[in-house]
Amino acid sequence: MNNINNIIEASGLHKNYGEFKLNDVSFNVPGGYIMGFIGPNGAGKTTTLKLILNIIKRDSGSIKLFGKEANLFQNEDIGVVMDTPMYVDEWTVSDVEKAISPFYKQWDKELFAKYTKSFGLLPKKKIKDLSRGMKVKIQIAAALSHHAKLLILDEPTSGLDPTARDEICDLLRFFVTDETKSVLFSTHITSDLEKTADYIAFIMDGMVVFSGAKDDLLEKYARVTGGFSEINPEQKKLIIGYRAHGTGFEGMTETANISKFKESVLIEKISLEEIIIFMNKEAKLNDK
Repeated sequence: MNNINNIIEASGLHKNYGEFKLNDVSFNVPGGYIMGFIGPNGAGKTTTLKLILNIIKRDSGSIKLFGKEANLFQNEDIGVVMDTPMYVDEWTVSDVEKAISPFYKQWDKELFAKYTKSFGLLPKKKIKDLSRGMKVKIQIAAALSHHAKLLILDEPTSGLDPTARDEICDLLRFFVTDETKSVLFSTHITSDLEKTADYIAFIMDGMVVFSGAKDDLLEKYARVTGGFSEINPEQKKLIIGYRAHGTGFEGMTETANISKFKESVLIEKISLEEIIIFMNKEAKLNDK
C-alpha cells in the first residue's frame, strides 16, 4: 500500500514495556478506506493506537498523519471513538457540545444538531442514561461535527446489538466515500470488519504478521478438517493451529498447500475470527 494519499503511515514502531514489546510495527491506511486492526487480547492494538494519537511516546519508528509527523500534527482532523466515552456522566448531550466545541476551530453547531437528531440523541438526555450504542453514537456525532478526516475507533461496537452495530458500520462506509477520509477500526467483532473493512492489519505478540487487502488475507488461508487417517505427519506440519478432537482434527492451512491434502479432507473458506483463533493457537503450541 505505497500510496501517496496515505492518511496514516506507521513505520518501524517500537515500544518496550519490559514484559511486552511492540516490535517493528508498520502499516499504512490509504485515503478513502477502512482498515480493520485485529489480533488477540494483549497483542498490542491499544498500544499502537496510543502511539498514533501521541498519548504515549514511542521508543523508535515514525508516524505520519496526512503526510506530517504525528508529533507536529494538530488533532483537529482526528476523531476518536472508544467503547466508553470520556464524558462526565452528569453531562447532557447539550453539555457535551458546550464542553468540547471550544477545542475545535471547525466545530459545526448545525452539523452536531443534525447528527444528534438523526441518532435520536435528545439534548437534555444525560450521558449516564444513554445505552452503549447511544454512547458510541454521541462520540461519532462529535467527531463528525468538527469535520474529522480520520476516525480511530477502539472496540466501539463491543456489546452492542446487531442493529446498532449495523448502523455504525453503515456510518463508517458512508464516511469513507470521501477519499480524503479514512477509518482505523480496532475490534474483536471481526464480522463487522468482514462487512466494512477494505484492509486489515493483523498484530500478534507486538508484531504485524499481515498488512494488506482484507480479501488477500481471507484468500491466503483455508479451514481444514478431517479424520486422523486422512493426514500423515508431513501434512500435519502444514496445518496452522492444529487441534485434535473426538472424531478427527481441525485447523487452517495456506491455500497454496491445499493440493497436498487428500480429496477426502474438507477444505472450506475461513473467517477473520478463525484466522485469529488458529494463529493464536499456533503461537501457543510453539511456546510449549
